[in-house]
Amino acid sequence: MPDPLAGMPPLADTGKRLVARLIDLVVVFVPLWLILFAIGFALPVHTDQNGELTDSASRWVTGAALLWWLVYVAAWIVYDWFFTQKSGQTLGKKAMRLRVAMLNDGSVPSSGAAVGRAATLWVPAFLCCGLWWVVVGISILVDQPYKQGLHDKAARTVVVSVP
Repeated sequence: MPDPLAGMPPLADTGKRLVARLIDLVVVFVPLWLILFAIGFALPVHTDQNGELTDSASRWVTGAALLWWLVYVAAWIVYDWFFTQKSGQTLGKKAMRLRVAMLNDGSVPSSGAAVGRAATLWVPAFLCCGLWWVVVGISILVDQPYKQGLHDKAARTVVVSVP
């Protein structure tokens, strides 16, 4: 069976992948955090005579936190999907000269592959509080021969260096 990577650029360095994701973290998280921060200051918090949150305020804060987490995950999925299906490069990957490519032919992932890759990375993280990213990171480190994270395997993609 021929090597699917024949003719493709070399696989991305794991350290560069991490730095690219950290850049993406700043791009996505900081604007969302600033919005949340502004909303938090704009809304009143109701406390009882002891300074404790009232039951209704506590429920509201819990609901708001859940909504915030859902918005955050949705923003990540949209961000990863949009840039991956457009060029194979999020802003972080572009800065680090990396791109996502289909394993079978090196092409830019289709919209379906890009959303599947993003959802496989972010939805489980929402459900298990970030432990999923440790699992994905370990999978990238130990996978041979393509250094695929579980999200790459789900979408049949690899991350390669841009010449």
